[in-house]
Amino acid sequence: MENRTDKNSYTILFAIAMVVIVGALLAFTASSLSPKISENMRIEKQQNILYAMGVNNNDAGSAVFVDTKEAPELFSKYITKQEVITNGNVSEDDQAYLIDLKKDKAAAGGDAAKRNLPLFIGEKDGKTFYIVPIYGKGLWDAIWGYVSMNENMVIQGAYFDHKGETPGLGANIKERFFMDDFIGEHLLDANGNFKGVDVAKGNADPTNEDKTDNEVDAIAGATITGNGVSAMIKSDLKLYKPYFDNLKNN
Repeated sequence: MENRTDKNSYTILFAIAMVVIVGALLAFTASSLSPKISENMRIEKQQNILYAMGVNNNDAGSAVFVDTKEAPELFSKYITKQEVITNGNVSEDDQAYLIDLKKDKAAAGGDAAKRNLPLFIGEKDGKTFYIVPIYGKGLWDAIWGYVSMNENMVIQGAYFDHKGETPGLGANIKERFFMDDFIGEHLLDANGNFKGVDVAKGNADPTNEDKTDNEVDAIAGATITGNGVSAMIKSDLKLYKPYFDNLKNN
């Protein structure tokens, strides 16, 4: 008697059945985990924003977020207002921190007027912080971050992250020795023009004592990633200058 399992049709049908079953299981797993993934992303953004304004658990040398269980409560405590700037118009939006900068940039098609610019206002120790998300391109993939400023666009804190930069080189943008260098850096020049901050190779101020030179020292061996950080600071933070100009005039 012929063994039906030896037929090519049986092999094909078996393969199709396995693809359907595995696909269904993967779809079910993805659907089941989707709420948890979204919640983790929401909390991570809250941690990033809090970190940039100095609400963190940093030790002597490491960058440490507040605990995930504490993040929502601390976010509500320290972030007093969330705003979105669109074509110069400012509106409050308590979900502004969930705006996807990558998608928003793509949808705007290079037209800054069409961008939705999130801004988070925080209060801590009697000081007001203006925290802004930024997004750019490193050597291998996306880089992003959050920069907090005072009303004069002087940086009060920063957090940077990446998707796939080289370990020990470009990946060091998320290390404290690099991020802390930005604290106190002026984004404007002496005449009030926006200059940004260059991650400068061969910077003449390696100890970072001059906070008005619009430069921080580069990471050795990570020139392209550093250039990406400089570029996203200049391109994204510049869009907020009219907002800060308005603060001074009111």
